[in-house]
This record gives sequence, C-alpha cells and structure tokens, in this order.
Amino acid sequence: MTDSQAPTATAPHGTNPIAPTPSGVRTAADVVTPEVVAQLTRGVVGSGRTANHTPFTGEKLADLPESTPADVATAFERARAAQTAWAATPARARAAVLLRFHDLVLARQAEVLDLIQLETGKARLHAHEEVQAVAVAARHYGRKAPSYLKPKGHTGAIPTLTKVTEVRQPRGVVGQIAPWNYPFELSIGDALPALVSGNALVMKPDTETALTALWARDLIIEAGLPAEVFQVVIGEGPVVGPELVKHADFVSFTGSTRTGREVARGAADRLVGVSLELGGKNAMLVLEDADIEKAASGAVRACFSSAGQLCISIERLYVHESVADAFLERFAARTKAMRLGNSLAYGADMGSLAGERQLEAVRRHVEEAVAKGATLVAGGAHRTDIGPLFYEPTILDGVEAPMAVCTEETFGPVVSVYRFKDEDEAVTAANATPYGLNASVWTRSGSRGHAVAARLRTGTVNINEGYAPAYGSVQSPMGGMKDSGLGRRHGSEGILKYTEAQTVAHQRVMPMAPSFGMDDEKYAAFMSRSLKAMKALRLR
Repeated sequence: MTDSQAPTATAPHGTNPIAPTPSGVRTAADVVTPEVVAQLTRGVVGSGRTANHTPFTGEKLADLPESTPADVATAFERARAAQTAWAATPARARAAVLLRFHDLVLARQAEVLDLIQLETGKARLHAHEEVQAVAVAARHYGRKAPSYLKPKGHTGAIPTLTKVTEVRQPRGVVGQIAPWNYPFELSIGDALPALVSGNALVMKPDTETALTALWARDLIIEAGLPAEVFQVVIGEGPVVGPELVKHADFVSFTGSTRTGREVARGAADRLVGVSLELGGKNAMLVLEDADIEKAASGAVRACFSSAGQLCISIERLYVHESVADAFLERFAARTKAMRLGNSLAYGADMGSLAGERQLEAVRRHVEEAVAKGATLVAGGAHRTDIGPLFYEPTILDGVEAPMAVCTEETFGPVVSVYRFKDEDEAVTAANATPYGLNASVWTRSGSRGHAVAARLRTGTVNINEGYAPAYGSVQSPMGGMKDSGLGRRHGSEGILKYTEAQTVAHQRVMPMAPSFGMDDEKYAAFMSRSLKAMKALRLR
C-alpha cells in the first residue's frame, strides 16, 4: 500500500487512522526470500511439507519441512547424542554463548523484527518488546548462570565429619512447545536457561511463526552453540506435541490451559517434570487515588499491546466509581485515536490479530455482549479495509454474567470495564476467576499498592503499569497460580527447573554407625548428645 492508497476509515465508535506505509519499506517478498528459507530450515527434522502465512494479507510466506512422529524420534536421538559433550563444557563457556547471542540480537534486530511482524501481524514497537525480553534474558543468564549452577556446600549430618555438596545436573533433552503469539521471546527466551544449564533441546514452534524461532536458532549457533544440541521439529500440535512429550526428559510448554492439562498428563505418565505457562483473565484495578491520566495511558498499553494477544495483558478493568467516568472518558479517547497499521516500520499503535480463530473469538465475545446489553464505548469493528484479520481496540461497559467475555479468555483487543465501591469489592472481583497469571494496580500510594498486591492471587502484580515491569525483571520469577500454570520462568527458578539436584555426601573419620569401640547403646547416647549440642549451637 502506498501513501496515496492508504485510506482512513471511520468506524461506528471512533476513527482509527491507518498508519501509512512509507515508500521503500520492505515487503514479505523482500524479507522471506528462498535463500533465507533454505538457510533457516536447515535445522528442521522433517520429511513432509507444510507452509506458513502472514496475517497482514493471508498470503503464504514460506514452504516448510513438516515432521512426522519418526522425525521427532530422530531429533531426540541427535540431541541426546550431542548433549553429553555440551554438558561437559564448563558453565562459563556455555554462558559466554549467551552473551555473544545478546550482542548479535541487538546488532541484527531489524531482521527478526521483520519476521515477527510478518508472522504475527503485530506492530513493530510490540515486536521490539520481544527483542528487549530476549536480550535481557540472554544477559541475565549469561552473567548469572555459572553462579546459579555452581556446586553449593551444606551442613552435613555430623558437622566437620560429613561434607555435603549439592550438585546441579542437567535433565538431558528438554522438549519445548512454543506458542505463536510471542515467537521470539517464548521460543529462544525459554530455551536459553535450558541450554546454558547443559541440556540439549528439541523445540516445536508453532508452524505459523516457525521462521522467527528458526532465525533465533540460527543466530545462537552463530554465537557458538553446537548445532546438534538444538533440534527443531514442525507440525500440527496434536501430531507432533504428544511425540515430543513422549521422548523429553523435561517439558516446557506455553499455551492454553486445556492443552497444558494434556501435556501435564502425558508427562505425568512418564514421571518427567513440566513447566506450564497457561491462560489468563487478568485484572487492572484503578483505585480512587490513582493518577487518572497515567492510568488511562497505561491501560492502552496493558490492554492492546500485540492486539491483546498476550497472556499477561489486561482483559478486566475495575475502576473506583468516584473516578470511573473521568477515567473512561480519557481511556476511550486514547483508544479511538490508536493507529492500526500493517507495514514493516514503526508508527502503528496496533497491528493485526494472528489468525481466524482469534478473530472469531473476539467477534463472538463482543457481539454477544452487545446483544445482551453491554455498551460499546470504543471499537467493535472488523477492519477489512486494512487487512483480513484487523479488529479495532474495543472497550465494553456494562458487562455482566453470563456474557462469555466476563469469564472466558478473549486473547484479543477487548477489555471490559467494571465499577467498584471499595477496595475489598475490587480485590474479591479480581480474584473471582480460575486464572491467576498477572494483575495491575494503580494508586498514588506505593504502600497501598503493595498491600493490595499481596491480596491478589496472581503470579505477578504490577503497580502503576500493566505487565512490563514484572516480566522484564528477569532476576525475579514469573508464572501463574491456579489454572494459569505450574513452575516459573526467569531468575533462579527459571534455570534450576531444567536441572536435577544431586546431593553428594562425603563421610570422613568415622562412619554413621557404632565405631571406636562403642556398642549400640553407647553410639545411641553419643548421637543423642551430639543432636542436643547441634541445637544449642544453632546448627541447621
């Protein structure tokens, strides 16, 4: 689309001018060339053929190898054969790969930004959130992995006589199932701690966003990772997913709660561990003392980044009744002013939905809510004038049960506004969901924000921002409570989950048994006196 062709369409509840495509901006054909596809797919174990498409137009991007169950088994065989030598590589040398990868990502970010946009349809600034997240994770584990993984001494059964060391052993070959919505961060971002801890990896990216994950694999190999350590399989989830769970020594999964339960059952049958980040119906609480201008601006980011296709984005907005009208006026004005765009350039405020399934869920939730009495404050239009899957950022007021949008995860640019009278009511409503992934609290009082946060049953809480501060603080754990998952990414928990703890106890001088002429009774008395002494000395 050229500047002269870029229309500005007026929707029933506001105007969303399209960000015009600057002259000279790259197209899909410029980015996804046959040479690029050949380079990236070298690492895929697949004997069949499939394809992926761009949400911007619906057109095919690339032909890709498709993996069969036998191909998955082959990928694990290759990874397992390479894992022993990789695990024997010193932790500092493995970590150095991540630091080199960090530099390469930042130097060549334009390449992956194009791929992320073409495969997901998101705006370029939202694609850059993935670049930021991956760089931060690579830096963190590149610096901290050796200390997370180093052997740790502990007090033995008999101090000085028992020397105990906790050793962290890699699990072996990690199976990773990565989603489509954040194909860079939720593929390689989760792979980094698994790899640096000495594991090999077999990844199944979503077919529609496989090029982004393959670009990440290609880049980390350039940074020094042995190619055989990182295998990729591509195919339909119901076919390839169970096969991956069947062979893995640990499974990392990000996706829906329904599929997460299936993954957990498959892993449980084999007694292997899992890490699951699943769905969310996240709440934002705007208290009566909040800065309304900042809260309205923050709500746009919290609700509509990546067109709402973010597990930790906000779908329920609870606003104190004393400021609700003022907040909603400002929030609606900012939402109506958002620019929708489909070019590989900065400037658009929101991009496209990623697929027909997401579009259908959004339309169903909005249309049902309006039919049952909800008020459409902003948005509500399917914007085919921009692309087949564009939908305006939408605000609903007056939403009540049993409207589906109340409780079901929409995973799109739709937020429902609810009014509350007091803090207890807001906390109760925010917690009234089977999910518990993320929450946001807006108040001028830091102490009040922390007090409210402590009452919310979510894995992360952000005060005066939507989701980015907690997620970006990679030294701290991130994950879900309740139906939002098991395990954590980031920090020590995010890397130690990919290891097995091994205790090595070295007994010196005397055995843990009668010795030095003691009979059973004297030994028992000696140990009793020793236990009392250890308590008196406050030994653990």
